[in-house]
Amino acid sequence: MSFNIREEDLIIKPYKSDNQIHIRQQKGKYQRIRQYTGTLLILVFIALPWLSYHQQQAILLDIEAQQFRIFDLTFFPQDLTILAWLFMASAFALFFMTTWLGRIWCGFLCPQTVWMFMYVWVEEKIEGSRNQRIKLANGEKSRQYYLKKLSKHTVWLAMAFLTATTFMSYFVPAKTLYTEFLSMQWSGLVWFWVGLFTLCTYGNAGWLRDKMCIYMCPYSRFQSAMFDENTMLVAYDEKRGENRGRRKRKDDHKAMGLGDCVDCNLCVEVCPAGIDIRNGLQYECISCGACIDACDQTMSKFNYAKGLISFTSEKRLQGQQQKTLRPKVLSYGAFTLLAFLLMALMIHLRVPVEASIIRDRHTLYRTNFDGSVENTYQLKITNKSQLRQSYQLEVVGVTHAKLSVSPIFSIDGQDMVIVPLTVTLAPEHLEKRMQPITFKITALAQDDISLEKSSYFYSG
Repeated sequence: MSFNIREEDLIIKPYKSDNQIHIRQQKGKYQRIRQYTGTLLILVFIALPWLSYHQQQAILLDIEAQQFRIFDLTFFPQDLTILAWLFMASAFALFFMTTWLGRIWCGFLCPQTVWMFMYVWVEEKIEGSRNQRIKLANGEKSRQYYLKKLSKHTVWLAMAFLTATTFMSYFVPAKTLYTEFLSMQWSGLVWFWVGLFTLCTYGNAGWLRDKMCIYMCPYSRFQSAMFDENTMLVAYDEKRGENRGRRKRKDDHKAMGLGDCVDCNLCVEVCPAGIDIRNGLQYECISCGACIDACDQTMSKFNYAKGLISFTSEKRLQGQQQKTLRPKVLSYGAFTLLAFLLMALMIHLRVPVEASIIRDRHTLYRTNFDGSVENTYQLKITNKSQLRQSYQLEVVGVTHAKLSVSPIFSIDGQDMVIVPLTVTLAPEHLEKRMQPITFKITALAQDDISLEKSSYFYSG
């Protein structure tokens, strides 16, 4: 896969903040897909913290309590391996998607793109169309100018604040978060994080926009390593479009020596990165399809065939057959499926109870007046499920051991208890000075769930 290198790209220069890109709003098939997809993602983002499961928030990433609750699963720091597999599976899924469909993630699913287009929509509603915004930016700084700018940034900040508050509700129970906000009882820590996320959203979607994608996102830099000549991308059909030039609708452009490109420049005006797709594949392109819809609209007006700019591949542009099921795509797809299957297997095999046994470090053993020997332990048990569970404690490895606590006890969901206990053995059952001993914890409601922890019993 080759990139088209322009002479001006070889000149190293800082990004000029005054070269603001004024995006023209565009309608069309791909923009409808992007809008519907973005709307669905925003609704899911807002609704998830309000889902209830077992009379508690279904999805809650409680960092303070070190518990990640996802419906009937609760993950603790000990379960970080599952999180690592999730990251690996997501990475392979992104590689698979990129190799097959190009930067479809950037154009239709990335939160930066979703919020950026939402902010652009607000900007157009307040400041007007692209030409009106350019005129406003270059015109006199009148009272109306400052009023529109103030209105726009106020709405932007309000959207950023709602976004930050919604994001925070994944880490703080949503009902508590909003109740405390209405009563102005947020802690300083909550205010800090909501404020930080508000500024980040406002800055990324409102000010940085294309700079975020071009200069800060690493994805645009390493995507070329996954592209090949069969990868789907947004491309301009140079053979059909050149020579480009303006003409009237009734003109015979073939007789004029012109291609189908009427040089209307709409593909540049609707591009959120401000690039000209006719210059070839460029890493700034996020494959949002806006230039395709703009070009198809122009082609329809001139009664030309659509698809001068389209989602295609280098193979197709060369008139060759595109290969969809190729080794690279199949490999990434297989690794993605394998990573998700391994993660699901780990979750399935995960025992919803965690335990640890610690001996008394001060006293190795105690001998009673009747010759029996006591060893003291501290048993920590965590109920990793979300429901109250009853457990039975057994001592395995030694016979006729007596426990100082009741062998049956209950623990609330997502709670940990510390059980100090003493194990006593009569003199006739003391086989060695140091005997291996095992504590077995069994869930009474589910006999197939049990956990064993090993230690030693000292008698001399």
